Amino acid sequence: MLKCIISALKLCNLENNKNRHFRNFLGFSSYLWNNENESVLKSRVMKGAMMMKLTNFVNGQWQQAEQAKFRPVLNPANGEELAQVRMSTAEDVDLAVQAALKAQKKWANVPAPKRAAYLYEIGRLMKERKEQLAQVLTKEMGKVIEEGRGEVQEGIDMAYYMAGEGRRLFGETTPSELADKFAMSIRSPIGVVGLITPWNFPVAIATWKSFPAIVAGNTFVWKPATETPMMAYEMAKIFEEAGLPEGVANIVFGSGQEVGTALIEHQGVRVISFTGSTETGRKVAEAGGRNLKKVSLEMGGKNAVIVMEDADLDLAVEGILWSAFGTAGQRCTACSRVIVHAGVKEELQKRLLSKMEALTIGDGMDESVKVGPVINRQALEKIHSYIEVGRQEGATLLVGGEILTGGIYYKGNYYAPTLFTDVKPDMRIAQEEIFGPVVSIIEVSSFEEAIDVNNGVIYGLSSSIYTADVNRAFKAQRDLDTGIVYINAGTTGAEIHLPFGGTKGTGNGHRDSGVAALDVFTEWKSVYIDYSGKLQRAQIDNDI
Repeated sequence: MLKCIISALKLCNLENNKNRHFRNFLGFSSYLWNNENESVLKSRVMKGAMMMKLTNFVNGQWQQAEQAKFRPVLNPANGEELAQVRMSTAEDVDLAVQAALKAQKKWANVPAPKRAAYLYEIGRLMKERKEQLAQVLTKEMGKVIEEGRGEVQEGIDMAYYMAGEGRRLFGETTPSELADKFAMSIRSPIGVVGLITPWNFPVAIATWKSFPAIVAGNTFVWKPATETPMMAYEMAKIFEEAGLPEGVANIVFGSGQEVGTALIEHQGVRVISFTGSTETGRKVAEAGGRNLKKVSLEMGGKNAVIVMEDADLDLAVEGILWSAFGTAGQRCTACSRVIVHAGVKEELQKRLLSKMEALTIGDGMDESVKVGPVINRQALEKIHSYIEVGRQEGATLLVGGEILTGGIYYKGNYYAPTLFTDVKPDMRIAQEEIFGPVVSIIEVSSFEEAIDVNNGVIYGLSSSIYTADVNRAFKAQRDLDTGIVYINAGTTGAEIHLPFGGTKGTGNGHRDSGVAALDVFTEWKSVYIDYSGKLQRAQIDNDI
């Protein structure tokens, strides 16, 4: 096997860029090897001249990049360099937008059920490669492999769900107030859309945005996060293999400052769908407003689990653990506040601490690990800075609060699951998004106070309440001012056929996922057909 691979690498050197796709495949295969006897060759391939280089996918072609700049893609579990990703320019963005513009009119004229057929094929290919995709995801992002598989499944589900919309895309027919006149409204594609996706869900969020755009008749330019470009590369290969026409899907790698700004400002892009921080989202909205673009934003969260005195505490603890420490707390829906009734605070705290002590932390490729690394050193330092903030504010640190180093944590970005108590609602650790495995316990004395504390933040993505009282449950789903509410479940676990998004500082009224996602990528067109053979004037020529 080694001789075959070495020969193939030599061939790629001789062929230079003529066999770029095959060369990328070889690079990809190198980081999936698990045979320890091949580790030396693996290291040479990964660190040498044949390191897999991720280049832009534009107009159905992998772009040449001899003079381009690249940056390393690192495994957050161990610092291993997995690949190098192109750092593109505004000119690269323009090239992709022009390709998307050229393809869009023809694509819009393809019947929606036929557009949907491509999504069925994309879903099939994703299902066929589910384990491979999950491993790539875990290696470049860090989440545990079980979660990686779940995220890929979410993309598969989204492909099939949105493919079904190809035979719906429902409009409306209504009576006209005038005789011999027909009235209806239909969904129309908008044109070229720009997709900007984060690193924490590099497959799921990308499919939430790209699949409804495709079935609605748009073309798109996608800027994935620079930390997790390998999943975008894998999706581009799937788009290519599924036969998606040239120019429908275009992927441009690079920084938010360079590529993201160019995409937002480009006059050929009519829609921007962005997921990321609230701070960046405001800038996206400002730029979109200046250029009269439709902008869909899904941003931060400061999500809470409310535990009332009648709650099933063991169930609540399980929900808190999953919501707070899954993906190492790097979810926009992660639980970072536990609002607990005074009557059960001590007992809940005791049970939660006991379960936290049993959490296994390490490389997400290990099936026994429950908490993986955070994405990079910068995130690690940000999380750690909040520990001192909490202490200075008067909160009590019960467990965690440290960067894990040495041993299996050497070279990785690991943070100990952390629990604060004696937290007041107005403390920074209870107000600001930390985006890591840090939870604050806030004591309340009533249901009404719990609702007020939950709502007393600038975000409004997800909330949860554990209670055995059905009346409280219904009042909570009415009064909690978040876009998602869970009853007797944690703050995470959204399903693809329901709208996903939030209120206040979390979003701007649009939704990813579900049928509501189509509203982002379509315009409503009203159509009137008058077959009376004469001039008819609405509001004038009627007796109503």
